[in-house]
Amino acid sequence: QQHARIAMRSAYFLSALALAAPTAAFAPFRARTVPRAARGVLPRMAATVEKDAGGLEFVQLTHPSGASSKIFLFGGDVTSYVDAEGTEWIAVRPDAKMDGSKPISGGLSHCFPQFGPGAIQQHGFARNVDWEVVNLGETSVTMRLSPSEYTKAMWDHSFECDFTVSITETSLDTDLKVKNTGDGEFDFQAALHSYFDVSSIADLAIAGSFKGSTFLNKRSEE
Repeated sequence: QQHARIAMRSAYFLSALALAAPTAAFAPFRARTVPRAARGVLPRMAATVEKDAGGLEFVQLTHPSGASSKIFLFGGDVTSYVDAEGTEWIAVRPDAKMDGSKPISGGLSHCFPQFGPGAIQQHGFARNVDWEVVNLGETSVTMRLSPSEYTKAMWDHSFECDFTVSITETSLDTDLKVKNTGDGEFDFQAALHSYFDVSSIADLAIAGSFKGSTFLNKRSEE
C-alpha cells in the first residue's frame, strides 16, 4: 500500500528560538478518497491563482499524475492535498470560516512568531493575515509574509517569511524560511498546526526522531 509523505523542512537565517516539527511519516491508514469520476481526465501540471466561493484567493497546484493541492493566501494555509490515488490527506473543520473573518480552522495552519499563548495573540498573526505570491512553479508556489502596521503593532520586528509548497504524485512538501531583514536580533517560534484527514485513529502511527526535543503534553498536566 502506498502512502503520501507530508514533510516540513525549516531553515532559519537569524539568531532565533525555533519550534518546528521534524519530518514525520504517517502510516498505516487511509484518509478520505476523492472518487476518480469527480477528478475527471488527468490534468497537465499547473499552478494558478483562483478565488474561492467565500471570496478568498488561493493557489491551485496540479500535478500530471492527478495529485493536487489548494493553498489560501489568507494565512498561507494549505487546506488540501489529494494524491494521485485520489486520497485527501488534509482536513478542514466543517464550521471553518472561509471569508477571512477569522483564521481558517484546518489545513496546515501557521503559528508564527509565537506558538500557543504568550506575549501576543494565540499562535501569533501569520494565520490571520494575507500572504503574497512571489513565485509560481509548475507544481509549486512560494508565498511571503512581510511586516505590516497590523503586525508591527504587536511584534515590531523586520522579517520575511517565505513558505514554499510543492507536490508530487505521492507527496506534499513544505519549506519555511524566516529571514531577519533588520539590524537587531529577535526570538521567534514557528510551527504548522496541522489537521490531517484520518479514517481511523487506532491505525495511526507517527515515526520520527524527537530525541532531545522539548515538548508539552496537553493531554496531561506534565
